[in-house]
Amino acid sequence: MHLIWDVMVNSGQISVMDYVRITSTACAQIFNIYPRKGAILPNSDADIIILNPNATFQISAKSHHSKIDTNVYEGLEGKGKVEVTISRGKVVWEHDGLMVEPGSGRYISMPPFGYLFDGMDKMDSAYLSSLKAPVYREVI
Repeated sequence: MHLIWDVMVNSGQISVMDYVRITSTACAQIFNIYPRKGAILPNSDADIIILNPNATFQISAKSHHSKIDTNVYEGLEGKGKVEVTISRGKVVWEHDGLMVEPGSGRYISMPPFGYLFDGMDKMDSAYLSSLKAPVYREVI
């Protein structure tokens, strides 16, 4: 999220509202979990970040919570840093530290075929009918 803010918002390529849409709302819609995630509405989980647009950051594999010991962005510096993350009303990230207990997460069921799949059958049918050779599909 730091990188998107630095590269896209700080450079003027997208607005702050576009940043919210791209990093939150659109992601939840793609994974078919909107409005439970990606929105601040009644009955939504209300996961919120507090981003300081003036704070600086440096990317390092040593500071990431991952088992991989390398990062393709190693050493990259930028401006705009997430300083606090609130998940379900609890602060889970602050002062560059993760503050969660193992097992405190919740599984979120993601129903298949979100809005991105609307119209796929029509597009598939149009493509197949444009081919010169016959295409046979077995319906299961």
